[in-house]
Amino acid sequence: MSSHHTSTPSGKPRARGFRIGFDGTAGRLNAITDVPGVAVGYTTLISGDGPLVVGQGPVRTGVTAILPRPVADLAIPVFAGIVSFNGNGEMSGSHLVEEIGSFNLPVTITNTHSCGLTRDATLKWMHKRSGALDDAWGLPVAAETYDGFLNDINGHHVTDAHVFAALDGAAAGPIDEGSVGGGTGMNSFGFKAGSGTASRLIEWQAHSYTIGVFVQSNFGDRPYFTLRGIPTGRQLTEPSVLDNTPRREKSSIIGVLATDAPLLPHQMKRLARRMMLGVGLTGGVGTHGSGDIFLAFTTANPAAAQAAPGQLAQVHFLPDRDLNPFFRAAVQATEEAILNSLVANEDMTGRDGNCVPALPKAWMAEQFAQAGAPGSDGTVLGE
Repeated sequence: MSSHHTSTPSGKPRARGFRIGFDGTAGRLNAITDVPGVAVGYTTLISGDGPLVVGQGPVRTGVTAILPRPVADLAIPVFAGIVSFNGNGEMSGSHLVEEIGSFNLPVTITNTHSCGLTRDATLKWMHKRSGALDDAWGLPVAAETYDGFLNDINGHHVTDAHVFAALDGAAAGPIDEGSVGGGTGMNSFGFKAGSGTASRLIEWQAHSYTIGVFVQSNFGDRPYFTLRGIPTGRQLTEPSVLDNTPRREKSSIIGVLATDAPLLPHQMKRLARRMMLGVGLTGGVGTHGSGDIFLAFTTANPAAAQAAPGQLAQVHFLPDRDLNPFFRAAVQATEEAILNSLVANEDMTGRDGNCVPALPKAWMAEQFAQAGAPGSDGTVLGE
């Protein structure tokens, strides 16, 4: 098993490091960056402790940037589809994606109250870096989840400079997970969560295609947390969240799926819709207060995506009837990305002493070392 499958570049554990078995075949990095041309960058903001002082902190937030194409090609649209499973959240640019089945420019993910800023900063960055917007307009995709349990969210600590840094730092290759970027202040099922990623390879005829998923995970109730079929939430009632704020339902997940498979916009929307099944495998149900929004795009067919007016555009695409392996891959990669966001984490204390514990590593090591535990022998579940 590749070291990229078991630990992050900074040495944090990933789910496969505990011998947890997963369905499907992961890519070399087991990340969204397995899709050629896709890059990810982070800016992570962690400072201060103690009582909340709006405008001062404590700060537990950040920005994630996902580049669908290399910087020089960011103005070239990518075919895309978007699905809102539960719409108590925001993803800018969604109306454009719904209308024409494509978008261009980078995608950013941050906290709820900084979503507009990251959108605007992306436009400023694109104008400065490429001049691609000199005679055009742009509608970048920007998304959010709520980190106000740990972060001074009303202090608006994310600035243009932080967005620029995430965009400038975006790179291919292995990427970190857990409390980094926009996922810094997030939690899922009462455990520390945040940023997570995974990928799957699909063989079709003589071609090998990749599906990569990135999630900002911030959803779920502890009693329903399920880890590869194990009712983990019912077993791990402790450690519990230390909560000094009034309890409110604010939970969401943003999922971004990338592929190099030649697919049409309606097919990308179908893939995006399957991502919620991966959420469901971990125990998510799309609660009333949850913003569960999923974006899927393909880097294929760049010439068709930028065809000039008056020209006949030509595309290659897979038949709908051949999509079942891609649907499965979307579900599998989403589930694993969520679990990676939980595993690659430690306890975090934020505003007012609110503390979110990490998923206990000792329990995981013991659980999956037991004879007969799912995936403990290194096999793939379902085989």
